[in-house]
This record gives sequence, C-alpha cells and structure tokens, in this order.
Amino acid sequence: MPDVQHHHHEAEHQRLTRNVAELLGELRVAQAGVQILFGFLLAVAFTAKFQQIGTFEKTLHMIAVGLAVLSTALLSAPAAWHRVLFREGRRYEILRRGNRLVLAGLGCLACAVVVTVALIGKVVFGTLAMILLALGAALAFAYLWFYAPSRLR
Repeated sequence: MPDVQHHHHEAEHQRLTRNVAELLGELRVAQAGVQILFGFLLAVAFTAKFQQIGTFEKTLHMIAVGLAVLSTALLSAPAAWHRVLFREGRRYEILRRGNRLVLAGLGCLACAVVVTVALIGKVVFGTLAMILLALGAALAFAYLWFYAPSRLR
C-alpha cells in the first residue's frame, strides 16, 4: 500500500517526524557502505603493492578517496542538520534539503565504488578489465539506484 494511503490519518507534525526518522535510518545503511569503502581505501595506500603502482593508478585512488570523503559529508549532513535544527521546528526543510543531499551522497558513493573497482581491475588485470569492471559497476548502480526506482513513479 502506498505510503500516502497507509498514513492518511497522520497529522502533519507526525508525518514529518516519521519521515525524518526514516531518512536518518536509511542513512545508517548508506554510511556503513561508505565507512567500509573508506577504510579499504585508507588501508590500501599503506601496502607495499600500492607503492609500486603508477601515477595513473594512484590518481584513480585519490579520486576514489575524494569521492568517499564527499559522500561521507553529504550523507552525514542530514543527521547534523537534524541535530542543529530539530528544536526549531524545521523538519520540512531538513527533509527537503536532506533528500537532495542524500541523493548526491549516494551518487558520490556509487562513483567512489566504480572508481575503486576500476582501480582494482587495472592493478590486477589491466586496462581492459578496468574498463569492463567500471562499466559494469556503473550500469548496476545507475539501474538499481536511480533508473529502476524512477520507473515505479
């Protein structure tokens, strides 16, 4: 049953409170993925194999790190905004802007994973593997996270 029908007796305040709680709950899942990826990227930089790779691969690594950092900032922003603004009755603004921040954060997370997969493909198997793995990962994220849900509208 659609969310609107299921909660049609809710007061506006209750709906906003529930929506903020749902948003913050969803962020926990996304942030776990970012934390795991970020930990991997940090650990990799201190391995002997990493020291031997070329400038191109190191550049890919730094791009992935930058995307993971940006994703972390974007995905944690709604929680910080909620903490700063929740007593001011600003739930609507938190939800409206928070949704945009989360979508941008998910986009950055997807890009970070794609670049990381490309890096691993390049180091382990070469350029063709890098391209194929990155393309496959990008298509999977684009379809599952953005295209498929848009088809449900």
